[in-house]
This record gives sequence, C-alpha cells and structure tokens, in this order.
Amino acid sequence: MLLVIDIGNTNIVSALFHEGELVQEWRMYSDTKRTADEYSSILLSLMRDAGVSQSSVDSAILSSVVPLLIGPFITLVERMIGKKPVIIGPSIYPKLPITIPESAKHEIGTDIVCNAVEAYSHFNTACIVADFGTALTFTAIDEKGNIQGVAITPGLKTAVNSLFTNTAQLPSVPLEAPPNSLGTNTIHSIQSGIILGYKGLVEALILQIKKDLSIQTGFPAGKIRVIATGGLNSVLRPITSVFEEVDKQLTLKGLCRIADIMKAKDS
Repeated sequence: MLLVIDIGNTNIVSALFHEGELVQEWRMYSDTKRTADEYSSILLSLMRDAGVSQSSVDSAILSSVVPLLIGPFITLVERMIGKKPVIIGPSIYPKLPITIPESAKHEIGTDIVCNAVEAYSHFNTACIVADFGTALTFTAIDEKGNIQGVAITPGLKTAVNSLFTNTAQLPSVPLEAPPNSLGTNTIHSIQSGIILGYKGLVEALILQIKKDLSIQTGFPAGKIRVIATGGLNSVLRPITSVFEEVDKQLTLKGLCRIADIMKAKDS
C-alpha cells in the first residue's frame, strides 16, 4: 500500500491507498516540537488500531508546508519501509501534468500543487480550486494545465481565532451560518460577519478569478469549473452554489496520483 502524508499548518493527514483507492485516513496535530520517534509511535499506534500491518506499506509520498516537519517524517518513513518517500517539490514539478510559473516554483505551497494536479486531471479543463484550510486559497488553472495564479486569504477559523484573541469581550463562536445577517446577540452577530462575510468573499473572488482567467487566456469564463476542498468548506457549502464539486480528499488524491506518475516515470 501507499502511505500518503499531507503536513499542514494545523493538522497532519496520513492516509493509505491501495490500487488508487483510499482505504484509511488519520489526523494528527502539527507540532514542530515533536520528534520522529513521537510521530512514529502515534502513526504506528493508529495503524494497529485500524488493523493495518506496517509490512503492508511499501511506498510513501510526502507533502509539507511546514519545513521543520519534513525531516522527522522522512526518518519516520525510512524506518517504516526502508526507503525515503517521494517528496513534493521543485525537483519533480517537470514530471507533473500541470505547469507551475518559474517565479513560483520555490514559493508555491506543495498542497496547492497536489490540489492542482488532481483537479486538472479530474476536469481536464480550466478550473479553480478553493481550499478551506488554515489559509483559504484559490488556485486558477487554465485549460492547458498551467497554474495562472493563486489568491490567499486567512481561513475561516484563523479569522475567528484572531477576532477572539484580539478583543476583550467577544467570545469564540461555532463556525456555522446564522439564521440571517441581522445579528441580535453577540454570537449571531459574529457569525453574520464571519460566515456571511466569507460567503461574499468566496463568491466575489471566484467570479473575479473567472473573469481574469478568461481575459488572460481567452477561455470562456462560464466554462471554468470550480471545486472546493478542505475541512471547513462544509461551513459555506449549504449557503452557496458557487462550488460545482466538493472533495475533502482532493489533496490526498493528488498525492496518490503524483505517486503513480512518479512510479510510471521511474519504471
């Protein structure tokens, strides 16, 4: 089986794929103070609880937006399967079905690359990926697979935590849509501003990205597909129709697809 590791700013998602199918998924908290030993202990314990044998894992691939955690997870994988994982980064970008701007190759988040690979391979046309994580990112890919640009804004939870941390009397609130925009108590007022405000942000930005992508490439704006991923997309999904598809495992599937591409290239 293939071990897929997606290291984000808040969570580390590990998953197992068998013949391209997701069979198991686990989440751990991202902590740069933890060692390879600690993460190995956690992951192996999760695998045992799921009835998965360590010996069933024969390959691995790693994406990380936290540089300090790359080393510990390389060590973890080497101990588990006896070889290094494929690491998402500039050295493998020329082998992918998408093209990354030269100016961005050493800056672009590897999770964004994985999302773009999977979305473009899925739609095979111009598309936008909205990823609701610690940061909310919008990635525009043209009909030829070129990443034309990325927009980044603080994520929903980041915005709420910032408001809670930097104000004396405003409480942290559940991330759910209020009955309407007219808040009559503190909780509903914050939900109105944050959730409905982000609804407007997402809808307006996707509309603008479609317009700009169309101007830049000549591709019809109305034919540009939109897919959402990331755990917090579920907050906005019930109150907007801007997403044509939603796939919470988009990044993991992208990692699996890249692993297959690299295996085919090396064989």
